[in-house]
Parts: sequence; structure tokens; C-alpha cells
Amino acid sequence: MPDRNLTRRRMISIVATAAGAAFLTGSRIARAADAVRWQGSALGAQVSIEIYHPDRAEAERLVEQCVRDVRRLEQQFSLYRADSAICNLNRSGILVPPDADMVALLNASLYFGDLTDGAFDPTVQPLWQLYAEHFSSENPDPEGPSPRRLAEALAKVGHRGLLVSADRIALVRPGAAITLNGIAQGYATDRVVDRLRKAGLSTTLVDMGEIRAIGARPEGTPWRIGLADPDKPGALTETVDLVDRAVATSAGAGFRFDSKGRFTHLFDPATGRSPSLYRTVSVIAPTATEADALSTAFSLMPVSRIRDIVSIRPNVQARMVDWDGTLIVCNA
Repeated sequence: MPDRNLTRRRMISIVATAAGAAFLTGSRIARAADAVRWQGSALGAQVSIEIYHPDRAEAERLVEQCVRDVRRLEQQFSLYRADSAICNLNRSGILVPPDADMVALLNASLYFGDLTDGAFDPTVQPLWQLYAEHFSSENPDPEGPSPRRLAEALAKVGHRGLLVSADRIALVRPGAAITLNGIAQGYATDRVVDRLRKAGLSTTLVDMGEIRAIGARPEGTPWRIGLADPDKPGALTETVDLVDRAVATSAGAGFRFDSKGRFTHLFDPATGRSPSLYRTVSVIAPTATEADALSTAFSLMPVSRIRDIVSIRPNVQARMVDWDGTLIVCNA
């Protein structure tokens, strides 16, 4: 039985950090010889910020500002908070006046929806609700919801039914609802990076569920990021090096509605089903927003179409692990 508040399984991790950096649980700032690190939870994920600054007091002040930014974004985008802006939008079908970050993120969502021919779609929340209700019921049909109920949910889905302007956001289809779980963590990561860049930082790692690096590590080597094996807890499929780039990973195993994993959080907006094309899909991109959105969309797309999109996206790389363990790499 799925828990509606259960977060997706962690798919990326920091393999190596600077010597002496401390790791603490809870929403606390960790002091270390070379780093100031905050670790907590936000947007349904364990998150962290690690920065290097010659003035420790200034570093701690910046971290506190970043944490406030993240909490403000959580109030906008979180489906786990009944009073969030997204929950208000889903209840009423309209949001007036919207916050500038909500407008920016929804416009980005619509852009990536168009770029991926609708594979990325923020309006798939009715499908989540359908499968959660179905598999939470007593003795659910292992084949999933009935064709009638699936058709009813699909009638509410479609990113072109989401209207976004600076003064109003509206859901056109009756019963429509949005989720930003496939892009919000990336956007939050980028907003934190923006603040730290403006403060002049050149060595920072931000992890809001997706990871983005500012520069290299203090000693000049790349940040090394592990991509998790979804079927082997604690194991990695590979590691990637980041300098001034972001990485995000999607996998159906991140959340499964049924024990066999036939129905996952990766919904095809065209069919309402969960295709199992790859074990994992990782995207390296200039921003975490793009990496997050494309890793979600590419999970639903054939390699040929992924190559087409990557070829027109500067500095983007897609890395798909096939079911036989083969790594398929698509470069710009």
C-alpha cells in the first residue's frame, strides 16, 4: 500500500566531499575545518548545502538565507503541505495573484512539456491520485485501475490545459491538478545557486534532491557524484564528475505503487501507464531545473528522440542504463 506522503528513493549521492566536512541530521548547520554545511529536509527529500568561504560568519549567514529561500519555495511547491500555493491551486483551479517563482517554474514546466512533445507534464497529478487510491484499496486488481477510471483521469491531464500569466494561473480542465515533483527540486537547487553566485562564491555544492556544483572542489578536482543502482541498496551504477553543472536521476524504482513495480511514479501522460524503458535515466545539464525535467521526460522516451533533444541542448548529456545493464550515452 503506497503512502501518499512517502518520498521517492534517493537516486544520487555525493561520493566524496572535502576532508573534515561534517554530516549532521536534522535542520542544522555543521561546522568543519573547511566547510559550512547545512543538512535537512525539504520538498520531500533530504537536502544539503555545502559552501566554502574565508569568513565563516558570512558563510553561516549565507546558508541561513538559503534555508529561508528553500522554506519559502516549499510553501509554494510542496504537495505535502495543505496550505501551499500548489495545493490551493489544485483545490480551486485558480491562483490569484501567483508568486513570481510559481510563475517562473510553471513557465519552465510548459517549456519542457513542449520540448519533449508532452512527455514532461506537470498535470499528471490525477494519475497519481488514481493509482494511489486504487492500490490503497482492499484487494486491488493487480492489473491496475479499470480502463474507465483510467480514461476519466486522462481526461484531466494535458499541459496545454494549464494557463500561466504573471497575474493568474488557471487549470482549464475540470478536476485537473498539478504536481511539480519532477522539476521543483531542481528549481530550488538553482535558486540557491543563484544566491550563492551573487555572493561571490566559486566553490559550492548544493543538493536539493538534485545536485548542482558551483566550480570545482576547493583543491581543484571535480565534485564526484554517485548514481544509485535502484535495485541494489547502497550500490552505484556509476559515478560522474561535475564542475559548474547539475545532475538529476529518475528511475521507476524510485516509487512503486505495486510490489512488482509495474506501476510507478513515472507516468506517460499519453497512456496513463508507467513504461519501463530503462532502469535509470540521468541527465547532466547547466541547470538543475533542466536536468530534473529532462531526466523525468527521457524516462518515457525512446533513445532516438532523446538524441534529437540532446543534440539541440547546449552542454546536456543523457545517460540511460538499460535493463541488461548497458549504458547508453547521448551527448549534445
